[in-house]
Amino acid sequence: MQHGQVVQPGGIVQYLIPIVVVAVVFAFRARRMTRSRPLKLGQLWIVPTIYLAMVAAAFATNPPNGAGWLAAAGGLAIGCGLGWYRGKTIAIEVDPVTRTLSQKASPLGILVLLALVVVKSAAQAGGRAAHLDVGVLTDGALALALGTFAVMRIEMLLRARRLLRAELAGRFG
Repeated sequence: MQHGQVVQPGGIVQYLIPIVVVAVVFAFRARRMTRSRPLKLGQLWIVPTIYLAMVAAAFATNPPNGAGWLAAAGGLAIGCGLGWYRGKTIAIEVDPVTRTLSQKASPLGILVLLALVVVKSAAQAGGRAAHLDVGVLTDGALALALGTFAVMRIEMLLRARRLLRAELAGRFG
C-alpha cells in the first residue's frame, strides 16, 4: 500500500455502518417524537416549502429524463399516500383551557418513516448492483419525500382546524 492510499472497507462493513448510524439516529429521534410537543399551525408550511425548493433546485440543475419523470410522478403519488397515513397517525390534542394544540407522533408513524429510509437505501443499493440508473431512483425518492412531508402536514392542518372548531363549538354551542 502506498502512502496516502485509502483502504475501502470490504463487504458487509460498508453496509453495516450506515445501518447502525441510521438506527441510532432514529432511536434518539423516535424518543423525542413520541413526546407531546406544541403544534404551531402557522409553521406547518415551512418544511415542505424548504424541501420543495431543494427538489426544484435538484431537478433544475439535473433535469430528470423520461424515466426519471415517471419515477418522480410515481414517488410523489406514493409519498402523498404515505404522508396522509403518517399525518393521520399523529395524535393532535387541544388544551380545553388555553385552546393550544399539541402533537404526539405514534410509534407506527415513526416505523413508516424508518421503512421509507430502508426502502430508499435498498433501492439505491439494488439499483447500483443491477446497473439501473441511480438518477432515476433518486428522482423518485426526492418526489416521494416531498409528497410525504407535504401531505402529512396538510392532513395535520386539516385535523387540527377541525379539532379547534369542535372545541369552540363545544365551548360556545
